[in-house]
Amino acid sequence: MDGVTSELNDSPFRSKPSARDTAPQFVLPLVVRIERGAPPARTDALETAARAVLVMLSDERSLGEGEWAQAMRDWQDARIRKVVRRARGAEWRRAEALPGITVTGKAAEVRVFPPVPLDGWPKELAKLQVSGTDLDDPEPPVEADRSAPVLWLNPDVEMSAGKAMAQAGHGAQLGWWELSDEERAAWRDAGFPLAVRTADPARWRELTSIGLPLVRDAGFTEIAPGSCTVVADHPALR
Repeated sequence: MDGVTSELNDSPFRSKPSARDTAPQFVLPLVVRIERGAPPARTDALETAARAVLVMLSDERSLGEGEWAQAMRDWQDARIRKVVRRARGAEWRRAEALPGITVTGKAAEVRVFPPVPLDGWPKELAKLQVSGTDLDDPEPPVEADRSAPVLWLNPDVEMSAGKAMAQAGHGAQLGWWELSDEERAAWRDAGFPLAVRTADPARWRELTSIGLPLVRDAGFTEIAPGSCTVVADHPALR
């Protein structure tokens, strides 16, 4: 669930031990709505999760003296962890009643919450399942518009939809950190357009060699530590 922007020794996404590991650990909870018989498409869910992270990062309550600002600072001072859980029916309604932001895609709905201690989840969220987010795309996604940001997934790493949603969120966050204030404002004002796509092998090799933000997983779940999972390809960073 963790990655790295660059070769900075104290990166919050770095898989190697660092001073961030001794800080109190927090997690950014995301809940995806998956109703029986009407699950969202996988790509829609990934893109919506990535936008949800950006919405949380840019929300006025997360900045300055906002009500979520201290939690956001505490979270970013340690490892940048994100966990995606699923909800339906009454579970989703209880999740919606907690402070947070719901972001919608074409059909997907993802609610993001301010960071909580790693072992201090609200009971309404702690009850939700992490497993069961294996979503599919009914039709292959259309080719990404490269005039907008694209989060490219590693074609050689298999991930559940929930894991991939967290990784897409990491990629979006890395791209956000690399932008200037003006570039961030322009992205926010446009509604955070982005695409999530799996790169073909040749394209992946190119993307990982040109200095774009790159997520490396810390290996807490599903995949090996240090695995490269996502490249954040924002036009302003090319």
